[in-house]
Amino acid sequence: MSPKVTAPGRKTLPLLPGSTLGVMGGGQLGRMFVHAAQATGYFTAVLDPDPDSPAGRISHHHLHADYLDSDALGRLSRLADAVTTEFENVPAQALATLAGDVPVAPAADAVAIAQDRIREKAHFVRCSAASGIGCAPYAVIENADHLAAVSADLLPGILKTARMGYDGKGQQGVQTLAELAAAWEATGRVPCVLEKRLPLALECSVIVARGHDGQAVHFPPQRNLHRGGILAVTEVHEQALPPAVAARAVEAARAIADGIGYVGVLCVEFFMLEDGSLVANEMAPRPHNSGHYTMDACDVSQFDLQVRTLAGLPLVAPRQHSPAIMLNLLGDLWFAEGSDQQRDPAWAQVLAVPGTHLHLYGKTEARRGRKMGHLNITGADIASVRAAAAQAAALLGLPDSTAS
Repeated sequence: MSPKVTAPGRKTLPLLPGSTLGVMGGGQLGRMFVHAAQATGYFTAVLDPDPDSPAGRISHHHLHADYLDSDALGRLSRLADAVTTEFENVPAQALATLAGDVPVAPAADAVAIAQDRIREKAHFVRCSAASGIGCAPYAVIENADHLAAVSADLLPGILKTARMGYDGKGQQGVQTLAELAAAWEATGRVPCVLEKRLPLALECSVIVARGHDGQAVHFPPQRNLHRGGILAVTEVHEQALPPAVAARAVEAARAIADGIGYVGVLCVEFFMLEDGSLVANEMAPRPHNSGHYTMDACDVSQFDLQVRTLAGLPLVAPRQHSPAIMLNLLGDLWFAEGSDQQRDPAWAQVLAVPGTHLHLYGKTEARRGRKMGHLNITGADIASVRAAAAQAAALLGLPDSTAS
């Protein structure tokens, strides 16, 4: 059976297996979405400018073109019965264009909020009335007058560019007003937000899946550890977070999704402060690195729910059947310390550790700091999972493997 090419025009939801699902972006998240869609019986189409993109290499259709290429968008809308996105920096304009012909989830407006920290902070503030959880005190800096008006009460702080900042990019710590002025100059005077630095106890995230009908389900909150601004470790088990904190995080994440009529998979990241309170940090309108454990520890993964929300299929509350730890695998692992000579990590030894599940993303070139894959570790109890994770981390030359 060959992939079908559909005529322009909206299909009626739900879209059943045999339909074609499109994704904007061909990275690892797109690849895992394509795997989930194909396993359920869907055809897939990827639009990505990289002819060797991880998702494009395994999809039924790969349109390698710019995201704003009108011809490519037209072809995608004819191929696909519905379209999603795999990263937040796909131009919202492209999603709005596609939405004229096919269902698009998440919608362009929701993605546009996540693309701009200024709009994102404003949305968190609006939702705080319903959730009781806001964000860190902040100031918007778009011009010299805004800079001059910044209160010293926001220092020390973190200056973040409003757009194109992820995995710690576009961020700079500042201690004084003079440092703030110099940091803003260094950005090229682009729009920024200054966030007050708060006393953090831990970081966590919640992944919500919300359907076209407003029905929403969520995964257990995840406890996260970042290194160098990049997620390194996620732990998910009953003792990972205080129960009251976990419940508040879920409530806030659902309020944030409801507040924009979100459709799709949404991750909201939170900081828990030393006093036990929560603040919303940022949201990602897509599956998230911290949810990769769901591929091996839950009865449905975040990518399965991405397929279901896009296709308009019923959502079921996911069940976690095993405690889990996820280790992020960066390109650094392919290089011996102090050397530019590449070698394969010790996969055979790692996979000899009970409970390990290796996921590599099909990237043809390892680079330091580049996400190349992840390792999920599951087991009967968190003690055995932590022991296995520590063993695997030692074999890979990674630091301490727990997020505690």
